[in-house]
Amino acid sequence: MELRQLRTFEAVVTHRTVTDAAVALDLAPSSVSEQIRSLERDLGVVLFERGPRGMRPTAAGERLRGWARRLLDQADQARRDVAGARPVLRLGALETIAAVHVPAVLARLAERRPDLVVEVRSDGVRDRLLEAVATADLDAALLLDMGDDLGGLGFAAPGAPLAFLDIDPVPLALVAAPEHPLAAASRLRGEDLYAQRLLVNVPACSLWLAGERLLGDRVERVRAGGVPVMRAWAERGLGITLLPWFAVADRVAAGALARLAFDVPALRLRLVWRADREGLPGMREILYASAAAEAVGVPPPADQGAAPR
Repeated sequence: MELRQLRTFEAVVTHRTVTDAAVALDLAPSSVSEQIRSLERDLGVVLFERGPRGMRPTAAGERLRGWARRLLDQADQARRDVAGARPVLRLGALETIAAVHVPAVLARLAERRPDLVVEVRSDGVRDRLLEAVATADLDAALLLDMGDDLGGLGFAAPGAPLAFLDIDPVPLALVAAPEHPLAAASRLRGEDLYAQRLLVNVPACSLWLAGERLLGDRVERVRAGGVPVMRAWAERGLGITLLPWFAVADRVAAGALARLAFDVPALRLRLVWRADREGLPGMREILYASAAAEAVGVPPPADQGAAPR
């Protein structure tokens, strides 16, 4: 086996076709095909099932998948060590939480591993972060989720050996302009919201998924944009919106927004990584630094009853 063959194998697993893998690797499709055939001959097994919908790893291909990633990681570590380069750990984070939680993680990492270089990539799309972790383009990512399994919020997890650690609860709040008719209510029920306009981002957004779990499809959704846009539109009376408490706490305190008396379950701040890459330099430190970081923010007690789901 050659490292270039393993990189090509990983690219075909990720992109499912020789053509797309070739584009990702900047190679000719014929070169990709020949490397895969050569690897199969060397190992004496068939690594892919070829079909009209692309190439899927066989059982042997799935076994090689973990080995390929470990061998490529080790080769990269060896190269950096021989060259005297500092170890690098690539951390992704949702834009919603990057400004709030990541600085505490970086500060703790700097205390424990001053030799470690941490590259942070923020993204507004959770699926891109997960795919980057699955393909080893990122070493770990911070995102929002709920439940006992990855994707409990309602999104599909990539087909890779992913592990996760729940770090902190991320409280949510349903907010509206102070003059909104529901702002003065001491307790709201689900049916009180059915005629309202819920300001949202895009269907893949964690807050959209949380709103679906909370309210179903009985509330009109109005696409506004990211967190700052949803918050600004709510302040102007254009609808109600479901946002992380840390994103609206100061506006509620200033009287620009009102927190509606509706019980909202918290999301979880979740660190995700590939289980077969836990031996990477700095991975244990980032787990420690993330778990030890301060809570994202807990709203003050509110006189709210439990709203029906």
